[in-house]
Amino acid sequence: MAEVLLFHHALGVTPGVRAFADTLAADGHTVHLPDLFTGHTFTTIDDGLAHVERIGGFGEVLNRAAAAAEPLPDALVYIGFSLGVVGAQMLAQTRPGARGAVLCYSCVPADTFGRWPDHVPVQVHGMDADPLFVDEGDLDAARELVASGAPAELFLYPGDQHYFVDADLPSHRPEAAELLTRRVRQFLADVGGPLA
Repeated sequence: MAEVLLFHHALGVTPGVRAFADTLAADGHTVHLPDLFTGHTFTTIDDGLAHVERIGGFGEVLNRAAAAAEPLPDALVYIGFSLGVVGAQMLAQTRPGARGAVLCYSCVPADTFGRWPDHVPVQVHGMDADPLFVDEGDLDAARELVASGAPAELFLYPGDQHYFVDADLPSHRPEAAELLTRRVRQFLADVGGPLA
């Protein structure tokens, strides 16, 4: 079984994020879901990003992500949703022992944190017409990661929604959410075996 560190998106720890964590835990994985917003949740991305600015910006989000990982074992799978991808990707690329990474709705250019580690498999998931994923460079970053020869897979889903997995949000798209969840569950089954 895998040990997972899951980072929420800009709306905070929503019921949909909790439900995703619970699904993985039901498979027997140990899932850590730190609340980087200390209990605050939001109904719009803009409100969530305004909160990020109030707490000190993306640098503080990264500090909180690193602090959440500190007491945990090295052999983690990092999963991030949108804003949470920044912390998940940073830790997967820079913290020794990463077993894998799953980046949902976002992808940062890999050279932001150095070269992608050869031994760390990664999945990137996003909708093919999501303006936040496509127009802001995340899709390009994901394609560059795959083209770099990293052990990376890019999964595109038809649609234009950003938070399409959260069942409690209007952006939820059940078919895409089910497929993404199935792929992540298989990924964790593949990487969650004993260390080589």
